[in-house]
Amino acid sequence: MAKEKVKEIKITQMRSVIGFSKDQKRTIEALGLRRIRHSKVHKATPQIMGMVNKVKHLVKVEDI
Repeated sequence: MAKEKVKEIKITQMRSVIGFSKDQKRTIEALGLRRIRHSKVHKATPQIMGMVNKVKHLVKVEDI
């Protein structure tokens, strides 16, 4: 069986977490984002995509 290549995504924080719930702040932190316009590259696993979906109003997602 050949291994499938997992797609990578670039996640960029676009908005401040001030005024949002604590679990959304923790999700941004768990994604490795520290400040506005900070980006991280992650593999598009179901766990990461679920985290992105939870904070989709705060981040921008790009395919790599």
